[in-house]
Amino acid sequence: MIFPDSLNGWLELLENRHVKQIQLGLDRVARVRGTLDVRSDAVVITVGGTNGKGSTCAMLEAILLAAGYRVGCYTSPHLLRYNERVRIDGRDVGDETLVAAFGAVEAARGETSLTYFEHGTLAAWWAFCREPLDVVILEVGLGGRLDAVNVIDPDCAIVTGIAMDHMDWLGDSREKIGFEKAGIFRAGRPAICSDPMAPSTLVDHARAIGADLRLVGENFGFSGDRSQWVWWSKGGSRRGGLAYPALRGANQLLNASAVLMALETLRQRIPVPMQAIRQGLMLVELPGRFQVLAGRPSVVLDVAHNPQAAGVLSENLSNMGFFPETWAVLGMLSDKDVEGVVKLIQDRVDHWMLAGLPGPRGLSAEALEARVRAAGVRGDIQRFEHPADAYAAARKSAGEGDRIVAFGSFLTVADVLAAVRAARH
Repeated sequence: MIFPDSLNGWLELLENRHVKQIQLGLDRVARVRGTLDVRSDAVVITVGGTNGKGSTCAMLEAILLAAGYRVGCYTSPHLLRYNERVRIDGRDVGDETLVAAFGAVEAARGETSLTYFEHGTLAAWWAFCREPLDVVILEVGLGGRLDAVNVIDPDCAIVTGIAMDHMDWLGDSREKIGFEKAGIFRAGRPAICSDPMAPSTLVDHARAIGADLRLVGENFGFSGDRSQWVWWSKGGSRRGGLAYPALRGANQLLNASAVLMALETLRQRIPVPMQAIRQGLMLVELPGRFQVLAGRPSVVLDVAHNPQAAGVLSENLSNMGFFPETWAVLGMLSDKDVEGVVKLIQDRVDHWMLAGLPGPRGLSAEALEARVRAAGVRGDIQRFEHPADAYAAARKSAGEGDRIVAFGSFLTVADVLAAVRAARH
């Protein structure tokens, strides 16, 4: 077989080859990983959960880089370029590396079928194994127990906030979803949960397998005032005088606390000085997570796409100060709880600019409007074919002192962010 010689060629091949975007199960991925036969001596930290995974990975990466370690980081989905998913030493890997990685996985898979995400996960692992890395951070794509990332045994696993999402795959309750998330825990190894109300299934599973479970509020936690915060753990460890993370939002202290707990449990292998923690928290960046752009009107980008995330976004918006009017640019996928998201944030919004999203899961603007109205919205609603069109209309209509909030999906934020960057060049 002749392999594609470009990254776009590979991505097009993988997108069109496998009919199912999601096919949970580890047997196929484990088989191909065994054939790949690549290994790494790096410390592996796996991060799962519903909301907060990306922020947690970003803070871990920033702190470890500040401490001088060589770090690989795999996250998903991307906003503008696939390369964003695979980073080494804080930089997106180049097309050449990804083309080689995809080719290596293709050669190893033989007749075994892999999804787009599974192929990409193994390609990222191959790329990491070819570098002398100290730490590898892996973000779970969906669930945990049966996610492709889980074929790689972590030295430490973190589960962030758990909410109702992907219920067709993970179950229709927090207890069922919590059990799936807990599947990344390992016997005898640190298992950290930063959800203040950890489902009993997660706790029970961690204890049943003999994982070293650490729960926020019980084994570690935080306190703070307006200028700084303090992290503590039950064993007596304490980190004080910390600046608030550069990532905005009150929930980021939960994520940061889990990060410090993970580093504390791994201190014998990867010791991290206080200066690196301070520097990492101050410098961490993550596009699309309550990202406030410079200029006026104020523009907020947030990938909130489920009720829990929408509730956090609503709280963060309420803490921003006064704006005469707020314009919401919203685009969502059909399998998301649109009504639940809208109900939690509608009190913050004066004008709704609804956008269609592409693909089989994307909602048209018309279908989205029906669901937004079903949630009880009766105010100003306009429809657009694409998020960038909705954003352009919001910019044209909004006053200098107003606020524009683009949210609802990675696709929504990506389209708006691309439009913002294009306008600047």
